[in-house]
Amino acid sequence: MRLVFTSILLLLTTYLLSQSDTYFPDRNTWEERTPTSLGINDALINQAIDSIISFEYSGPIDLRQAILKGFEREPYHKILGPTKRRGGPAGMVIKNGYVIAKWGDTKRVDMTFSVTKSYLSTIAGLAVDKGLIRSVDDKVVEYVWDGKFDGRHNSQINWEHLLNQSSDWSGQLWGGYDWNDRPPREGDIDDWRMRKFVAPNTVMEYNDVRVNLLAYSLLQVWRKPLPQVLKENIMDPIGASPTWRWFGYDNSWTNVDGIKMQSVSGGGHSGGGIFISAEDHARFGLLFLNEGNWKGKQLISKEWIAAATSSSPANSSYGYMWWLNKNGAENRMSNLSENGFYAAGFGGNYIMVEPDHDLVIVLRWCEPSKSNTALGLIMDALK
Repeated sequence: MRLVFTSILLLLTTYLLSQSDTYFPDRNTWEERTPTSLGINDALINQAIDSIISFEYSGPIDLRQAILKGFEREPYHKILGPTKRRGGPAGMVIKNGYVIAKWGDTKRVDMTFSVTKSYLSTIAGLAVDKGLIRSVDDKVVEYVWDGKFDGRHNSQINWEHLLNQSSDWSGQLWGGYDWNDRPPREGDIDDWRMRKFVAPNTVMEYNDVRVNLLAYSLLQVWRKPLPQVLKENIMDPIGASPTWRWFGYDNSWTNVDGIKMQSVSGGGHSGGGIFISAEDHARFGLLFLNEGNWKGKQLISKEWIAAATSSSPANSSYGYMWWLNKNGAENRMSNLSENGFYAAGFGGNYIMVEPDHDLVIVLRWCEPSKSNTALGLIMDALK
């Protein structure tokens, strides 16, 4: 009888824990739970982690060399910001806010490349929430007056076009030209430079020069360094460590109200971007999982997160610098649910948010071709 009672109590406890409200970790601490206590197959999670560790990114540890290799099709590209040798595979699985699995050095600060873009779009969301930007439909030329948005095409670009990478902005920023960043495989330099413009919101084109233009434009709106904005409004309130950094380029300094400020980059394609730990990534993901609310305080609006994770007209798999898996769109992360979304960066860096399962997954240095498999292994343990 006692054995039956104990078994029933264990099952009830497991159920209640699995249904409980999300736990939010304090600074410098993060409570861990066994997968079993949350109704997850412990053996399958451990098998998944063993496999994920074996999926280590195949590129060089010296990320400067990895970046330079990518310049073969970009003749005028240069490394302009700091780089760092990478660590080994690392990651975390967060369920209901609790750490149920982790591997590698989760405190190590590493480059994170284009995961930075999802942090950058958050800065735009904060500006909208605070009324510094009236609407993402506003033309950027109304806020940035130094000529970067002059001309028939560029003057039509609004904030949403920059956020969903469909602006087709033309110009030069910090020595980088829009036409030289990830150019088409066909044609030559003259073809790239003299291309025909497409209307904003028509074609999504991954382009770091234009992403850096968004960072520059947001600096003009905030009138203070964007890392400071992120720290004060997001990272400090969620208890992030003091180890993360957000870099720009050696030449990306500008005058704002008589003060010299660095305009940060939205990725590491030319160096720079956010350098951060897996644990701080996980906190950021947990904030988005909970629709911008942390311990009862709304740090960024639900409305912004809903907009940021909605399909763009030019690409149903892309929102405001978050990748999606909406409407069965062709996507490299098919093991994500339709409500899931993720940040992705070069070298296999990911923050995956899975609202249907109250789950956040952080992967560092996972071979990109294996990332969807890694996600699938973790999801299998939940079934």
